[in-house]
Amino acid sequence: MMKNLLFAILILSFLLIPEFAQAQCSMCRAVLESEADQSTAKGINDGILYLMIFPYLLIGGVGYFIYRSRKKKSDIS
Repeated sequence: MMKNLLFAILILSFLLIPEFAQAQCSMCRAVLESEADQSTAKGINDGILYLMIFPYLLIGGVGYFIYRSRKKKSDIS
């Protein structure tokens, strides 16, 4: 039960963190904020956040497969 709760909190935190993250470097932000139209800055920020998702998905997938293989070994024993 506790593992399920911890897993749910972890998943929710990964889903909510990108809403508050500012992924631009300081130079990119300075150039983009000087423009009158902020849609370009928002688009670049969203693109950076989109690219950041894939490493987390890969690490999560590897972790899941390790967890599943260890669980199968403990169920067999």
